[in-house]
Amino acid sequence: MIDNEEKKNIESELISIYNDLKEIGYEPKEQIVSYLISGDPGYISSHNDCRNRITKYKREDIINIMLDTFINK
Repeated sequence: MIDNEEKKNIESELISIYNDLKEIGYEPKEQIVSYLISGDPGYISSHNDCRNRITKYKREDIINIMLDTFINK
């Protein structure tokens, strides 16, 4: 189970990574989804250390948070 502090950290980091990828013209949703499905961090650009930033969290935790956010809307 992810505590609220960790959930906030992951949400904030994902938004930041999304914005960093978008800023340089990439398709952030495609990159993030491809990474989450495959587990291959090569799908995430190294721009602004995005690849290292996203891989410090478990993919399962990221997916759980995304699903919770979707369901609770």
